[in-house]
Amino acid sequence: MDLSQFSRSSAMVDSSSMFDEMMSSEGVSGRSSRCAFCKGSKMLCGKDRCPVLARFYSTSRVRAMTDRMDMDGASPPSVFVGQYGYPKVFVGPMIPPYHGDTSLLDTPERWVGLPIDDIIEFRSSMVRGMHTVEVTDVEAPDRIVERTRELALARTPPEAFAEFTKKPVGRLTVDGDAEPFGPSAPLRKFDISNVRFDQRLEKAFYDTDLLAKDAVVSLYGDGALISGIQRAFSVGAFGVGRRRRFVPTRWSITAVDSLLGLHMLESTKTFPSIDEYRVYETVSLDNRWAILMMPSSWRYELIEAWYPKTAWNPHSDRIAIMGDHEFFDGRTTYASIGGCYYSARMAVNELLQRERRQAGVCIMRESHPGYILPVGVWNVRENVRAALRTKPWTFRTLQEALTHVSGVMDIPMSRWIKNSAVLKDALYQRRIDDGWA
Repeated sequence: MDLSQFSRSSAMVDSSSMFDEMMSSEGVSGRSSRCAFCKGSKMLCGKDRCPVLARFYSTSRVRAMTDRMDMDGASPPSVFVGQYGYPKVFVGPMIPPYHGDTSLLDTPERWVGLPIDDIIEFRSSMVRGMHTVEVTDVEAPDRIVERTRELALARTPPEAFAEFTKKPVGRLTVDGDAEPFGPSAPLRKFDISNVRFDQRLEKAFYDTDLLAKDAVVSLYGDGALISGIQRAFSVGAFGVGRRRRFVPTRWSITAVDSLLGLHMLESTKTFPSIDEYRVYETVSLDNRWAILMMPSSWRYELIEAWYPKTAWNPHSDRIAIMGDHEFFDGRTTYASIGGCYYSARMAVNELLQRERRQAGVCIMRESHPGYILPVGVWNVRENVRAALRTKPWTFRTLQEALTHVSGVMDIPMSRWIKNSAVLKDALYQRRIDDGWA
């Protein structure tokens, strides 16, 4: 039965047994047990739309094409390296049941402005093949490993074929760092054809004397997409000889963002500060962003406010606010809010590098109930980038800038300040180098 032929309401009635099967296969339990009872019809979680069903309907549209022991299609290209069981991990391709130009399915740089349903559709349509390896087995004489690495270095979607040991099973993934993905199955065989390599990635791969950090910086400078660099980084394509390792996808995303941000910061901190207060704004996926830049030496903060019934605050009836910051000397511990901290820091430094300036930066994010499912830190990186491509509002004083932000965001400015180290410092501390009266 092709459920896409039916309306959402009729499909909820006619496919209840199919839904029960999916829930059972995904092992939903604990606090999610209410989902099994609700089945998206009673909205017991309080969300405007059911995140489980959002993914379910996307999966159901390709279920007939993925309910099989083999798969052929054009990979975007896309690979995935898991983290569970480390140092033994699952590596393998992600393949949609489609041919042609599928690059959009795994190019988050092109997703800004798209509805969340489209993004869920992209990710749910790809079947993940899994092959167990030690993270040190990058150069092992293993055909699946070799083909997965070749796929990660591809420039355009190659034709891919996979044979599984069992039929792919749907699995609900909720991860704030990596993009969602669809059904998965252990690989028996995997091959690709018509591969056109990205010559920049290929060159870095064959340079076994080049440090991974230097490879990342060089590729970024040559115009390679960050998503492509992260993909190659995850399959151990960079680094010195025998020191190369497979890197779980979510770790590789943050590692590349962090490496690039720190590299840019080395020179950002030597530039003169901006001359005015600026506010950049954007709205996407029911997230509101306000980026405040101040004429000061480098300092940076990302504060996230999650409304009730959003992806990371599903059960509370209060807004949850959290953030991390650094001053001129940087930070020595991993940010508690995760990879989004580093992706936003990298994006801010891109602008400061273009202008050859430094600034104090406070990014405020409100995540409203329409953000029903986390889609990965690309959402932070690309929306901060998008905001910084717009013309900013400029102000003479910090108070004027904060007043403007108050009109952009729903949460009162007093609460942002209460949860902000950088804003408190700007309001209550005075330094000669800040240039504040």
